[in-house]
Amino acid sequence: MSSSMKNTSLFALVAVLIIGTGFVQSWNSALLILNMGLLSAIMALGVNLQWGFAGLFNIGVMGFVALGGLATVLISMPPTTQAWADGGLRVIIGLLLGAATIVAAILVQTRLPKGRARNLITLAVLVVGFFVFRWVFDGGVGAIEAVDPAATGYLGGLGLPVLIAWPVGGLLAAGAAWVIGKTALGLRSDYLAIATLGIAEIIIAVLKNEDWLSRGVKNVIGIPRPLPYEIDLQNDPSFVERAAGFGLDPTTASTLYVKLGYGVLFAIVLLILLWLAQKALNSPWGRMMRAIRDNEVAAEAMGKDVTARHLQIFILGSAICGIAGAMMTTLDSQLTPGTYQPLRFTFLVWVMVIVGGSGNNFGAVLGGFLIWFLWVQVEPIGLWLMETITSGMAADSPLRLHLIESAAHMRLLTMGVILILVLRFSPKGLIPEK
Repeated sequence: MSSSMKNTSLFALVAVLIIGTGFVQSWNSALLILNMGLLSAIMALGVNLQWGFAGLFNIGVMGFVALGGLATVLISMPPTTQAWADGGLRVIIGLLLGAATIVAAILVQTRLPKGRARNLITLAVLVVGFFVFRWVFDGGVGAIEAVDPAATGYLGGLGLPVLIAWPVGGLLAAGAAWVIGKTALGLRSDYLAIATLGIAEIIIAVLKNEDWLSRGVKNVIGIPRPLPYEIDLQNDPSFVERAAGFGLDPTTASTLYVKLGYGVLFAIVLLILLWLAQKALNSPWGRMMRAIRDNEVAAEAMGKDVTARHLQIFILGSAICGIAGAMMTTLDSQLTPGTYQPLRFTFLVWVMVIVGGSGNNFGAVLGGFLIWFLWVQVEPIGLWLMETITSGMAADSPLRLHLIESAAHMRLLTMGVILILVLRFSPKGLIPEK
């Protein structure tokens, strides 16, 4: 079988699995898997850009995804007028003072000659600047969070269309990646992994605790959507009439319509990013990145700035993850910082890239769809399997109860088994790099 035939068959298999879910379970479930599969494919594409093209080991994916989610709040939610009046200006001044403190400390370090005097002045600038920053900033935060904390208690956003938040999410993630890259890309790969994981935890901790920014663990709900709400469709006589023409009740029809609309939007974004990634892969820049990945010393000897190229691709991959994060928050219509679990979901995205085939964009997309389908379906299938195996046992059998309770762990077990099998029989992934 030719490689193109094999690749087509693999994508056809994933399509059959999703369509089969529609027939066996429900089309709502099938469309939900499709939408999350599209988002997973976009995230896997971003990680593949970093790892497959350049060999950068980034395990802080969820931090960039969380910044994309934050962008939807900052762009699309309406501003909280009272919060801005009570403490908005003070918070902005406080942030500027904090930034000025850091800049002043850097200037002291670069302009003054080495010695004890420079160190003492730097320490004094940092200490005084910190206390001034906290005095101004904390007062503004307290005033903002006191404004109707049950419903708002934060500054809100700009009230713009939520689709604008998708590229903005990419820009926020790119900005964070630039800061991280300037400090961490000179590290060895294992230290880079630790640094990115730690910074992802810091980003998520900020989202959880800074209520003035995104309501923290109280969550932001009711984020505007690019598609109508189901209840609005159900109250639309023309939509109800069209749904009846297809033999559907209004509730089911409205849910399918919205999910299908999201699927179309997400597919458009994925296709654009995949096209751009393929153009980059096959360009001189892409060949240079792979040359750097395979032998940094040889590439540097040929005059290539390895660190600068690493920074470029680290920013690009992180921006794609940020776009996916904004899209995911738009799909949920809420920002819930407590659900961003760096180790768990970063592991899942890495499994997608490795199983699909690192260094191959189509492999990353295939891995995103396949692994997400298994992640969703393995637990109910495992529960059904355990119930079938133990059907002849007594209802109160300790072994039966233990096996049924263990079905919840089938997800992680299956991911590990699939990873081992792929690494054993197809170490370069299902669709390996050419």
